[in-house]
Amino acid sequence: MQSGRERAYAYLKESVLTDPAMRDRFLSEQEIADRIGVSRTPIREALLLLAAEDLVRLVPKRGAHIAPLSGREIGELIEMRGLIERFAAQCTTGRGTAPVEEMAGHLDRQEALRGESGAAEFLAAGHRFHASLVAAVGNTLMCREYDALRSRQTRACLPGHHGSGHRRDEILAEHRDILDGLAAGDAAAACAAIDSHLQATRRVLLAA
Repeated sequence: MQSGRERAYAYLKESVLTDPAMRDRFLSEQEIADRIGVSRTPIREALLLLAAEDLVRLVPKRGAHIAPLSGREIGELIEMRGLIERFAAQCTTGRGTAPVEEMAGHLDRQEALRGESGAAEFLAAGHRFHASLVAAVGNTLMCREYDALRSRQTRACLPGHHGSGHRRDEILAEHRDILDGLAAGDAAAACAAIDSHLQATRRVLLAA
């Protein structure tokens, strides 16, 4: 059974921080406590954990602020993703263990969510597409670090995905290119497709 702090942490990270309407706003501890049925103490504890992850900023006398990611933060996020994903592509194609069928399933799910609604669900399917490649490496620490990027990535991406069917079509095409390279056992092609996808993602995030 989850503690109050764990419930608050999960709710804030998965529901509040990924809500575009909360971008650049201060959080009300009491409002969040009322929503999930806990006291304010677990909310404060959860916010301290999120601040340690640099997902919120604690401002004296104001509270927790969900600040938009800066250009530097977006650049660092994309750079870290690239390092991990390219390594995963090289490693798994070299061993013949790229999870092509699993990734194709996640891509099919994204195809079904290509409409104007369901931005969070579309991004979640995209995360699973990439995360399944990273998981295939078999490095637990790498998987943990990659998963830790998810909230920051979602927080950055959601504003650009609401009402942006064109970008979703581009993402699907970019994901197909990555999958094609992996399916062919061509690490160079897969890495080039990953780079192209991340560069396009970076441009969209900086323009949002």
